[in-house]
Amino acid sequence: MVLDANNFKEFISKDEVVLVDFFATWCGPCRMLAPILEEINETGIASVGKVDVDTEEAISMAYGIQNIPTLIAFKNGKILGKKVGFMPKEKIVEWINSLK
Repeated sequence: MVLDANNFKEFISKDEVVLVDFFATWCGPCRMLAPILEEINETGIASVGKVDVDTEEAISMAYGIQNIPTLIAFKNGKILGKKVGFMPKEKIVEWINSLK
């Protein structure tokens, strides 16, 4: 799900662990991470939303995004954790499970 100023707050306020992927279309590691996050979303491990740092600068600045890809886990609008850089699927799933 692509997130913007209109749906970001609603997405992160869910009563479950959700991931927000801060990315850019020109970012190689972001493109490598995309199919992994799609699989995590489709298999129900966690809902994943994507924020394009180039088009949604206000959201990116609000969360201090300086490097991409950056994953931030939220539940009920609160940050549970943050990871920067590419990670293999196993590490992401392990991280999500540790937050549940």
